[in-house]
Amino acid sequence: MADVVQVLVVDDEVHIRETLTGVLEDEGYVAAGAVDGESALQYLAAHRVDVMLLDIWLPGMGGLDVLSRVREQFPGVTVIMISGHGTVNIAVDAIKQGAFDFIEKPLSIDRILMVMEKARKIRTLEEENRSLKGSASKEISLIGASQGMARIRELIVSTGASNGRVLVTGENGTGKEIIARSIHLASERRDLPFIEVNCAAIPENLIESELFGHEKGAFTGAIEMRKGKFELADRGTIFLDEIADMSLQTQAKVLRVLQEMEFERVGGTKTIHVDVRVIAATNKDLREEIAKGNFREDLFYRLNVIPIHLPALRERLEDMADLVRYFAEQFCRVNGREVCEFSPQAIALLQKHDWPGNIRELRNVVERAIIMLPGKTVEREGLERFFLERSAGPEEDGHAVEAGLLDGAYASLKAARDAFEKEYILKKLRENGMNISRTAKILGIERSNLHRKINALGIECDNEG
Repeated sequence: MADVVQVLVVDDEVHIRETLTGVLEDEGYVAAGAVDGESALQYLAAHRVDVMLLDIWLPGMGGLDVLSRVREQFPGVTVIMISGHGTVNIAVDAIKQGAFDFIEKPLSIDRILMVMEKARKIRTLEEENRSLKGSASKEISLIGASQGMARIRELIVSTGASNGRVLVTGENGTGKEIIARSIHLASERRDLPFIEVNCAAIPENLIESELFGHEKGAFTGAIEMRKGKFELADRGTIFLDEIADMSLQTQAKVLRVLQEMEFERVGGTKTIHVDVRVIAATNKDLREEIAKGNFREDLFYRLNVIPIHLPALRERLEDMADLVRYFAEQFCRVNGREVCEFSPQAIALLQKHDWPGNIRELRNVVERAIIMLPGKTVEREGLERFFLERSAGPEEDGHAVEAGLLDGAYASLKAARDAFEKEYILKKLRENGMNISRTAKILGIERSNLHRKINALGIECDNEG
């Protein structure tokens, strides 16, 4: 949105139009007036408008009809209803139809300016969010020329053209979220919401509210109505990560939504209809989970319309050089460094590791190498100072740090201690699905303390659960 907010005041009372446009212009807005719905729609067709102040009672086309036309033809316009005495219930209905807020007559200038400022801030946040999403979409890249990755690219293109449900499987750290976002960006829903839900990070007693929303007073602490993830994803895509960690009770409710595309908020009776594309992901074998009685077979078949399996990094080592180059360019750009390279010998060293943490672990190693090793080229000798060539599981991550400590890789005790602490916290985060709250409990420290350590040590952790 441009710095100056463009406002259209729609009211058939001339003194209200003139008063509002005058006040708004005094506050730095650019304001114009329209006497009825038809002239308002004509103005919208010819001019940029950010916010519309719309009276409910208008000659000819009523305010609610105008609102409906604006939501359909000019969805980027924020509509604030002006309500006379006795029309508050109608104004509330207007909000349900997409109005931002309503201001009751007789008009209060303070109230008008407060609502306008609130609308301005929310529009700014929405535009920043769209900008961030646009930037993020540019960063989504499926790196590698291996046969497996070529096949996945083909699947993304063909899958994006449909509305079929997708089940993405693969080990932790293989990039299942990137696949989900890539499918969304390849679809006709690309400009609509992409809502992610980490099913493993939400407590069981809250997941139903998180998915389906709740009404005010539905339970202790429900101080206001809240939309759930399915409702927020309407017309877009919902990504259910770690789907196997849902309880059987929640699975049953998700199954109903997939069958009917409708649900009720917790504590509510109104049926809400949605149009949502569902992409699910898991690192578990769902057929095994079905055999154990942990996962519903009928839900599996609903989700597994288009299966996509991501290979582990150890299964696509031919992509190592491309992945390392991509991450190195990223980190050098972020840190303002001249882009450095990894020598063929350094790449060969990385290819001998079994990568239990997959792409996520490789990204961390490349970042550390760029930070810790000077020069334009990362050589094998330098890499070996803190990267132990081994084929160990994630439970042995600490040994790599220990090797670095013992061979004098660190310039000071503090550097060694920080490296060990970072590696240990990373290990525990991975064991707990990168969930901060759960990891803090395991480590026996406050969540806020762990969050500070994560920031101080430069650990990337997208899950704030």
